[in-house]
Amino acid sequence: MKRLSGLKLLEEREGEGRQAEKGDRVVYNTRIFLNQGDEVPLNDIQAKQIPKEMIRVVAGVTFIDHTIVLGQRQAIAGIEHALLGMKAGGYRKVRISPHLAYRDKGIPDLIPADAVLVVELWMREVGG
Repeated sequence: MKRLSGLKLLEEREGEGRQAEKGDRVVYNTRIFLNQGDEVPLNDIQAKQIPKEMIRVVAGVTFIDHTIVLGQRQAIAGIEHALLGMKAGGYRKVRISPHLAYRDKGIPDLIPADAVLVVELWMREVGG
């Protein structure tokens, strides 16, 4: 993963196939934690509002299949940049500084302003 100021790779397992690059449609799952270790329950909140075929539950943890096109700013910058170079079946755990996440706005009642996030990412599919 190319180093970007404010994005730190903490852990990585390589997947298989070709690497995701800008312009690729990717399907991925995330878990988001505040820097102190508390999980942000975004997946549980989103699961109440989306089709069941987009939801996966593994060992009691809810995962949402997110589909984006890399380079089109459809996810926060830290997540989108961390997905670049990943392969299907791959995993990354990254620390994301506020300027690559939710900045000074946060998400009311979920993510405080200027929060540092620790994000786990699983790449499910990489498409052209």
